[in-house]
Amino acid sequence: MVRKTTKEILAESFIELAAQKSINRISILDIVENCSLTKPTFYRYFKDKYDLITWIYIREAQKNLSKIGKNGYLWKDTLLDGLHYYEENRKFMLNALKHTSGRDSFIQQINRVDVELITSEIQKKLDADRIPADLNAMIRIYCYGTGQYLCDWLMDSKPASCESVATVMEACIPEQLRPFLCE
Repeated sequence: MVRKTTKEILAESFIELAAQKSINRISILDIVENCSLTKPTFYRYFKDKYDLITWIYIREAQKNLSKIGKNGYLWKDTLLDGLHYYEENRKFMLNALKHTSGRDSFIQQINRVDVELITSEIQKKLDADRIPADLNAMIRIYCYGTGQYLCDWLMDSKPASCESVATVMEACIPEQLRPFLCE
């Protein structure tokens, strides 16, 4: 039997609540009462609900990135798995997009996390602590562009298929990043 961590229980509680009401109306008390935990338990793991949203996103992204290069799993597969997750959790994702703002906005968090994850992936492949400034700029431009495209796709009332979105997102990878992400 696989037991869920406290973080996973809190995340599930939050996602469940976010399917029912606006994120800006969900309190920490709502989250913990929904899963029979306490506020101190929540604060042991997260500083606020926006930190929890970011953790949920990072967990999904890392799960997909960790598969790259294993059993023929490619960058496009990472994109496709992420898009399927967004599609399955569309209510939560839309809620996060519409009801977060400023430094806590979901799009800001997506962009920041994606830049960090792709930078880390390239650092591993280069076996380096830092990457060249031009690659760093390309990562940022790619992540910001695909992040905005993802948000537009989520908000579209008749969205394109996950497969077609993944194809477009893969085609937009700058040539200099392809050796690190696509091969």
